[in-house]
Amino acid sequence: MPETLQVKKRQAHKNSVLRELRQDGFVPAVVYGYQVNTTPIAVNERDLEKKLREEGRNAVLSLDLDGKHVNAILSEVQKDPLKDTLIHLDFLAVNMNRKIEMEVPVLIVGESVGVKEGGSLQQPNREITLFVEPSNIPESIEVDITELGIGDSLAVVDIREQVDFDVLHEDDFVLATVLPPVSDKDLEPSLEEGEVEVDNGKEVENPSPLEN
Repeated sequence: MPETLQVKKRQAHKNSVLRELRQDGFVPAVVYGYQVNTTPIAVNERDLEKKLREEGRNAVLSLDLDGKHVNAILSEVQKDPLKDTLIHLDFLAVNMNRKIEMEVPVLIVGESVGVKEGGSLQQPNREITLFVEPSNIPESIEVDITELGIGDSLAVVDIREQVDFDVLHEDDFVLATVLPPVSDKDLEPSLEEGEVEVDNGKEVENPSPLEN
């Protein structure tokens, strides 16, 4: 049973209203999707954080909107990069009986052989898109990199059969790779690489004498 979260309708695009909401501990948001017209709402920040701690970031919440219960997931979160405070939220109303596309974090586990040998772990894609029922959305997809050596990569093709979800990426979508270590010698430019040719002007060959 989805957790219930009290929300209230708000006026859109009113700066004075937004300031007042934030002062009262509410976060401006919008809900849209299945059987719901796009509706500006406000959510109590403390109540939301409590629900997410208890149920997880990808939990289905039952929004109580003026007595109407809407099953929704938190699809987008905007934060102030300096204060790390919530600025705006997007809730996606869902049909509990139909699968949806959902991005979830990729969680790296284990320490690769290549990293132990001095390689550098790179994670080019930190999220993965799944086609999944709303009630079955995982908090993350774990990717074990223990066997990755220097120069090795791990892609969707390597985990597709290991997860219980439909992964909506091509097989070559890279999740982790181990780069070779960089030596001091590699960081020092060669003489040829360091040479800079400076052009102080165009040289004219065999200039013609000026005519009087």
